[in-house]
Amino acid sequence: MQRTIFGEDHEAFRKTIREFIAKEVVPVHHDWEVDGHPPRDFYRRLGDLGILGIQTPEEYGGGGEASIKFNVVVAEEVAAAGASFGSYSVHSNLILPYLVEHATEEQKQRWLPGFASGDLMFAIAMTEPGTGSDLANIATAAKLSDDGSHYVLSGAKTFITGGALADRILVVCRTAASTPEDRRAGLTILVVDTASEGFAVGRKIEKIGLKTSDTAELSFTDVKVPVTDRLGEEGAAFSYLTHNLAQERLTIAFGAAATATAAMSHALAYVKERTVFGKPVAAFQNTKFVLAECATEVQAIQLMVDRAIELHDAGELTVADAAKAKLFCTEAAGRVIDKCLQLHGGYGYVTEYPIARLYADTRVTRIFGGTSEVMKTIIAKDLGL
Repeated sequence: MQRTIFGEDHEAFRKTIREFIAKEVVPVHHDWEVDGHPPRDFYRRLGDLGILGIQTPEEYGGGGEASIKFNVVVAEEVAAAGASFGSYSVHSNLILPYLVEHATEEQKQRWLPGFASGDLMFAIAMTEPGTGSDLANIATAAKLSDDGSHYVLSGAKTFITGGALADRILVVCRTAASTPEDRRAGLTILVVDTASEGFAVGRKIEKIGLKTSDTAELSFTDVKVPVTDRLGEEGAAFSYLTHNLAQERLTIAFGAAATATAAMSHALAYVKERTVFGKPVAAFQNTKFVLAECATEVQAIQLMVDRAIELHDAGELTVADAAKAKLFCTEAAGRVIDKCLQLHGGYGYVTEYPIARLYADTRVTRIFGGTSEVMKTIIAKDLGL
């Protein structure tokens, strides 16, 4: 089934991204995995190419693109190359909506030009050591100073993507106690300068996948955050998070679609070249049947995610629809990649083969952005259950 969501501009952009990855990413990607992140200047290079600021409004130095489709192209080309862009996706796909929708004009002038250029890298800190998907349990707290000029922030966060290299971090914290009637009340977003006294990057977390994405534990000890660095209204964070998590989950869904498609491509090439018992692996009926199953699942994933992308661009993607897309696409991608790895035999478990990286990188998509179990809860609520 032919895809229809991309136009000539997207395909020209795809060619540029593909050439950039082949020239500047693939040859050094292993070094990034060893280091745990790309060099800091890599993000400035993405900024120079206009990749970071595609959707940043033009008046702040960005491309002003309303559609997320160019970001989808980036995800597809990165997956096809068996590579990753560090914390690019968090910065460009997750953080930007918060800044565009909730920052004041003064804040936009301060932050968005650097956001688009890569001079200011952003992360978002929600998860805490004792709080995963249940954001209402956030304990990191900020108290307003007596003169009302700043907040004093204390607490800890964990599993923060981009946290080690970020210049600014959107910290979800508690500025007022919740109530039995509303456990989600009292949460606020503070945009913390990582040069602030009392901020510290703790243990860098070693993961089974996403090796080029720095993931860290963060601590805040009486960090002074100017009131002018509060994002949006005090106590309104949960509504902001709920709204923007739909785009985060769509991002995870189209990333999963990209990895499933890449896995199919790698498996097809491998089984045609690899010979077993005197004939290509592709000649065996089991191989044909497995790949037929995978091709069907990949098609279903793509149809669902493309529809979700169109709904998002039209401003019609609901929280429940985003949950459905994330649930289906990540679970199905996991099945597809597992089968494609199996077709590689022992070589599928060797990290020099892209399928091994895809396998490790994709597993977390069923966890972050809300687990599959949380997605099912959201969908069930939408059904009135």
